[in-house]
Amino acid sequence: MKKLLLILLAWPMWSQLPQPEQLSLTEYLGYVKKFHPRVKSADLNLSEAQAQLLSARGAFDPKIEVDFNKKQFAGKEYYSLLNSSFKIPTWYGIEVKAGFDNSEGMYVNPQNTLPNQGLTSLGVTVPLGQGLWINQRMADVRKAKIQLNLSKAEQKLEAVNVLHEAALAYFNWKRTYDETRLYADYLKNAQLRFDGIRSLIKNGDKPAIDSIEAGIVVRNRQLSLTDAQLKQTKARLELSNFLWLDNNIPMELQDDVQPEENLSQTITETLHTNELLTAGLSLEQHPKMTALQSKISMLDIDRKLKANSLLPKANLGYHYLSEPNYWNNTEMNNYKIGVDFSFPIFLRKERGSLKLAKIKMQDTQNELDWERLKLSNKIKAQQTEINSLVAQRKLTSELVRDHQLMLQSEERLFGFGESSVFLLNTRENNLVSAKLSEIALDNRYFAAQAELFKIIAEPDKI
Repeated sequence: MKKLLLILLAWPMWSQLPQPEQLSLTEYLGYVKKFHPRVKSADLNLSEAQAQLLSARGAFDPKIEVDFNKKQFAGKEYYSLLNSSFKIPTWYGIEVKAGFDNSEGMYVNPQNTLPNQGLTSLGVTVPLGQGLWINQRMADVRKAKIQLNLSKAEQKLEAVNVLHEAALAYFNWKRTYDETRLYADYLKNAQLRFDGIRSLIKNGDKPAIDSIEAGIVVRNRQLSLTDAQLKQTKARLELSNFLWLDNNIPMELQDDVQPEENLSQTITETLHTNELLTAGLSLEQHPKMTALQSKISMLDIDRKLKANSLLPKANLGYHYLSEPNYWNNTEMNNYKIGVDFSFPIFLRKERGSLKLAKIKMQDTQNELDWERLKLSNKIKAQQTEINSLVAQRKLTSELVRDHQLMLQSEERLFGFGESSVFLLNTRENNLVSAKLSEIALDNRYFAAQAELFKIIAEPDKI
């Protein structure tokens, strides 16, 4: 009764003692997703794709051109030539151009002789063959838009890979932590048993050989604990590789930080694996599917561009000419017209390029079909593995419970003098082995959940 009273009186003091700090899986993966350099590099790839799109759109920017040449020698003005223009490229290869030209001097080429006030022009150039429905600048813009979607998909895949590696490092750290705590607890038990047996030997209740056997167990536990502590230190340092702060400042996990205690109950909520599966996963929205489909779309643009090269090059240009003060005259008698035409006879280069584009497109389509089937089978296999591990964990928990009961029974028999140190140690070793198997199975279960998260590839859920 006095002992119980002391415990109750000391409880407020215990409740005020600092509790060991825990690093939950959710908090840990949040740091990784936000600050890890590899995730930031994936964001840079997305910014690069946006810059490429901006650059491709620059091909449609209006352009001002001015060309001025003047020659004067020995007091004579040989010539003064001004050519200026304002060009507006349009989407379908049509180019609108307005210009103003002026020329003066004694030795101006008759072809360049213009009215005193100069000459203005306004016209269009229209491609009648290649370049009308698709051309290089149109293809560059379309591909840059698709590249943006491809970069977003690749960003997700890279983030998922980093989070998967980080989660495995966390699970390994938890496993080594649990093993270290297990060996530390049973080292205390072995030490207490060793001290008790030595007391019994002094009183003549036990033979001296029992102390040797109990001492062997203590030293084996010490060796196991030392090895487990080494593994825990290495696992903690490996985990620190994924811990970063803003401005690329690395963090190192402190020795007193512990992993999440009830990880088995929270891992599906942290990784959202149950939610993603019950909501119904559409493989067409998977980042790998999106990436491959984007590559196919880009190859299809190349195919259309190659097919367009089979057409002849035929450009027709018309420009209305007028002196600056004659724009109120609606007559169209003054103009400049031009036609450019070229067409290779055999088209071997063009036909070969088109065939290669079709082959690349078909190859990527085959890869897409194969990846779709592979992902579907991976998800089914991972679900089967998780269900199997759940059943195995249940059986292992029952084995631990049974070994615990056998050890307790053996300890009672040992207290009555009806058992031996050898049997007691054997029961305890069996219990330790069962608990180690339970820890290892938990680790496999966590890793299986992380693998399912990697296959589903939805990092935005974290």
